[in-house]
Amino acid sequence: MPVARLRRAAQESVSGLPREFWWLWTSTLINRLGAFVATFMALYLTLDRGYSASYAGLVASLYGLGGVVSSLVAGVMADRLGRRPTLLVAQTSTAFSVALLGFMRDPVSIAAVAFLVGMTSNASRPAVQAMMADIVRPEDRVRAFSLNYWAINLGFAVSSAGAGFIAQYSYLAGFLGEASLTLACAVVVFLKLPESRPVRTAVENTGDAAVRLGTVLRDGRFMSIVGLSFVVALIFQQASVGLPVAMGEDGFSSADYGMAVAVNGVLIVALQIPVTRFIEHRDPRRLLIISSVLAGYGFGLTAFAGSIGLYAMTVCVWTIAEIVNAPTQTGLVVRLSPVHGRGRYQGMYTMSWSAAALIAPLMSGLVIDHLGAEWLWGTCAALGAMAGLGYWLLLRGLPAEASAVLAAEPLPAPPPRAEPSGMSVP
Repeated sequence: MPVARLRRAAQESVSGLPREFWWLWTSTLINRLGAFVATFMALYLTLDRGYSASYAGLVASLYGLGGVVSSLVAGVMADRLGRRPTLLVAQTSTAFSVALLGFMRDPVSIAAVAFLVGMTSNASRPAVQAMMADIVRPEDRVRAFSLNYWAINLGFAVSSAGAGFIAQYSYLAGFLGEASLTLACAVVVFLKLPESRPVRTAVENTGDAAVRLGTVLRDGRFMSIVGLSFVVALIFQQASVGLPVAMGEDGFSSADYGMAVAVNGVLIVALQIPVTRFIEHRDPRRLLIISSVLAGYGFGLTAFAGSIGLYAMTVCVWTIAEIVNAPTQTGLVVRLSPVHGRGRYQGMYTMSWSAAALIAPLMSGLVIDHLGAEWLWGTCAALGAMAGLGYWLLLRGLPAEASAVLAAEPLPAPPPRAEPSGMSVP
C-alpha cells in the first residue's frame, strides 16, 4: 500500500474526535503502561513470597470479586456524582492501594488489600466508557471505543514486557511504579478533562426519566445483552487461565506460552484500527454473531494444536474475534443506554467481564482436572455458538425502527409508562 494512502487512512482513523477524547485516551494509555501488578502478581506470590499456587488463585479470585462489586458502585457514582469525580476517586484510590499492597507481608493482609485493589482499579471503567459516550458523536463511537481498546492493549504489551525486567530487580518497584503512573492518570483527568455528564432538563428532573437499579434489572433486552457478554467473556478469559495450564500439561514451557499469546497483543496493535475502519458502519448485530462464533471456535481449535505454530494460529483466530467484538459490544451498550443512565449501564456491562474473570479460573480448573483440556476447548466452541445464536434471537426481534437506530443513534429511554430500560449499578 502506498505511503500516501497509509497516511490518509491513519488521518481518517483519528480525525474528527474531540480534544477531550484524546486526553481521556492519553490517561488510558498511561494507566495501562503501568499495569505491572496484574502481570507478575502470581509470580510475586509464589516465587518471591513463597505462597502456594492455591493461595495465589485465591488472591486472584478476591481481586476479581472486588471488580464485580466496584463495577456496580462506580456506575452509580458516574451517574450521580459525575464522570470526573468518579475517575479521580478511583485512580487516586488505586494508586494508594497498589502501593500499600507492595508492603503487605501477612497472607490475610495481602488477600484483603488485593480485594481492595480489585475494587479500585475496576472502578474507573464505567466512568471512562460513559464519558467517552458523552463527548464523542454517535457516528464516531465505535471508532473511539476501538482506539481506546487499542491504547489499552498497546500499554499492556509494553508493561508486560517491562514487568519481567522490573521483577528481576525489585517487585516493590513494580508496585510503586504502577501507583505512580496511576496517580499520573488522576493528574491528567484533574487538569485536562471537564465534567461531561449530560445536564438534565426540567422535564427529566420530574423523576419520570430516573434510571435506578430496579429499572435496569427489569430491562430484559439489556440484561440479555449483559448475559451474552458474560458468556463471550468466559471464552476470552481462557487465554490467561485455561490456555497456560493446557499448554503446560502438553509439555510446553511458560516461555512457549508467552510466545504464543504474544501474538494476541501484536495483532491487536497492528489490526485494531484498520479492522475498525472496515466494520465501523456495518450492522453491529451481524458483527456480534460472527465474532462470538469465531471466538468459540478459535479456542475450540486449541484442542488440535500440538506445536507452538499451531497454538499461535489459534490465537490469531480468536484475536480477530476480539478485535471485532470489543468496540462493537461497547458501542451497543451505549446505544441501548438512556443518556442519564450511561454510568449504570456501563457498570453492569463491566461487571459481566469482572464476573467472568472470577468464574473462568474455577471453570477451567474443574473441566481440565476432571475431563481434560479437550473438553474445555469443546465447551468454548459450544459457548461461542450459543452466544452467536443468542445474539441472533435477541436482536432479530427488535422492531425495524430500533434496528435502524442500532446502526446510528443511541436508543432513547422508554416512554413514561414504565421506568427507562437499562442496567444500573448498586
